[in-house]
Order: sequence, then structure tokens, then C-alpha cells
Amino acid sequence: MSKYFTSILFLLLSIGAFAQDDEDDMPSNKPVSSDSTSQLRLGFDISRPVFNALIPEKKSYEIELDFYGKKEIYYVLEGGWGSGKLDSTYLRYSNSNTFFKAGINKGILQRLFPGDWDMAFIGLRYGIGFINRSDASYLIVDSTWGNSSGIIPGKNLTAHWFELTGGVRVELFKGLFAGWNIRGKFILNGKQLKELPPYYIAGYGKGDKASIFDFNFYLDYAIRWKRKHVKTIAPKED
Repeated sequence: MSKYFTSILFLLLSIGAFAQDDEDDMPSNKPVSSDSTSQLRLGFDISRPVFNALIPEKKSYEIELDFYGKKEIYYVLEGGWGSGKLDSTYLRYSNSNTFFKAGINKGILQRLFPGDWDMAFIGLRYGIGFINRSDASYLIVDSTWGNSSGIIPGKNLTAHWFELTGGVRVELFKGLFAGWNIRGKFILNGKQLKELPPYYIAGYGKGDKASIFDFNFYLDYAIRWKRKHVKTIAPKED
């Protein structure tokens, strides 16, 4: 799975490099920048409610917040909450969690004009999830030694993971964006989750998977303002 994701990221980089080369070959096309403008953008993953309805044993809600720095760098915070439930004849338990992610996105295409906020990007994330797993009831069916059942006590867990991501954002109207992310997620503390892992970790995915490929579709709204430039006055010489 990670090989496919890496290939997609390389494809995005290649597209960005190709577009950059084409623009550099055109003498009338000068690089433009929006470094004099700040942007704060808030978004909601509108695909999650759809998946929640289709797969009721998995629930997840995700939001994102990014701030434009300089040189096509965006500082990103993400968060959300959700739950998972396994209800079979032989094992029943549930879990719920909140999660937070922090990282950066790097735009890979040159702007067409200073007010052009459409973007393709690659990015990195660190994620952490705070999980509450309920008591689990189990049933073991054995025709030789007889059936047995019991309860595994609930437990509070913490999951850590790392993400590689890429995607696009397109400004549909002033301040209103739509776009998607593809993500490769890699758990960092899988050994601590092996004993009855959470069925579903919102923000990550199946708790028993060391790596996961995921997709988000966002609607975002952005506000912008001009940056203040502070002039420095050199001291007069005596």
C-alpha cells in the first residue's frame, strides 16, 4: 500500500516540476508571490458523514485548520473524534477516541497571479489519538473441551502515527475552497496496541493495521488580510 502512495507523491512532484519548467521557459511569465497576504482556512471533511451512514460500525468526523506562512508553506492543524464497534457472536466491544494532527503542506505549483490561491501540495503529519476501549466479552466454542466465555477489562490507550499526504485545493468562490487529500498512514507504537487493538481509530483507521491508505474530501472557508510591514530606522551616526 505504501508503495502505491509513494508513487502518487512522486507523480505529484513530477507534475509540479514539469509545470515549473514550462513556466520558466516562457520569458513573459515572471514568478509571483502572495507573501504580503496572510490566510487562515478552516475546513470540514464532508466525506466522513457519508461513510458513517454506509458503515455504521465506524464513525469519524474530521476538521482542518491551516495558516499560510511564506514561500508556499502552510502550517496545518487537524482534529476530530469518532468511534468503532465490533459486534460478533464471538467478540463484542467498542471504542471511542479524539485525535489531533500537526504538520505542514508545501505547494508544488507556481501561482499564476498574486491572488491565485489554488494549490497542489505534498505534506507531512504527526498524529496522536486518545482512545477509550470498553470491556470486551468473548465466547470460545470448543467441541472437545467445551465452550468458555469471559470479559476482558476496558483500557485507555494512546496511538501515535506518521502521515505522508498530497492533494489539491481549488477556490470555487472568494474564500470558498473544495479539494481532496490522499494519505499514507504508518502507526508508530503498534506493539502497544496488539492486545485487543481498537476496532477503529478515528483519524487513523483500523487499529490492527500497521499502515493504511486513506482519502478525504474537504470544503474550506478562508479569510485573508494584508500583513503589516514594520520599517526599521537605522540609528544616526554621531
